[in-house]
This record gives sequence, C-alpha cells and structure tokens, in this order.
Amino acid sequence: MGRILSSRLRDDGKVVFEVCVDYDEAISLNGHMENVHLFSDNTALTKTNMSERGRNEATKYFLIPKQLRENIKFNQEVSCQKLETGSRIMFIYSFMKHK
Repeated sequence: MGRILSSRLRDDGKVVFEVCVDYDEAISLNGHMENVHLFSDNTALTKTNMSERGRNEATKYFLIPKQLRENIKFNQEVSCQKLETGSRIMFIYSFMKHK
C-alpha cells in the first residue's frame, strides 16, 4: 500500500503526485514507468460476491455486478494480476472496452 505525499496541478491541467510505496510494491512494477494507474481501496463501494463450483468447490468465479457490466465483451483476452498487502488480496482484471 502506498500514500500520496503531495500533489500539484500543472499548467496543462494534469496532476503531479509524489507517491510513497513499499519497496515490494515498487519492485512489482518491473521497471515500468508508463501505463501506471493509481486507485484507492477506499473507493470500492460496489459490493459483489464470489461463486464456487466444481469438485470441492475448487473453481472460483468473481461475479461482475449488473451495474458494472456495460461495455464488457466476453470473447476477448483478459489479463489479471494479484496484489497482496498485509491485510488484503486484490485482483485486477484488464481488457479492452467493447465499442
């Protein structure tokens, strides 16, 4: 987990953040400095569920709430990453918008 230490508005309307993150989180970027997204766990207000199926409930499904299903096409490649902190596990799924 990280913390925004400071922010300032540039002349072009963009915001520059000074961010402090744990060493492990910085390493997990693998040196990538572009296409980095900031989010706060405090803004995740939509509740959803997981579903378990199969023998011994070995298959887990994340259910997408109805209000978040717009622009989702299910026959495309999806990428996923898992982020772990001391108290949370977060899964981030990414795929192209359906137009």
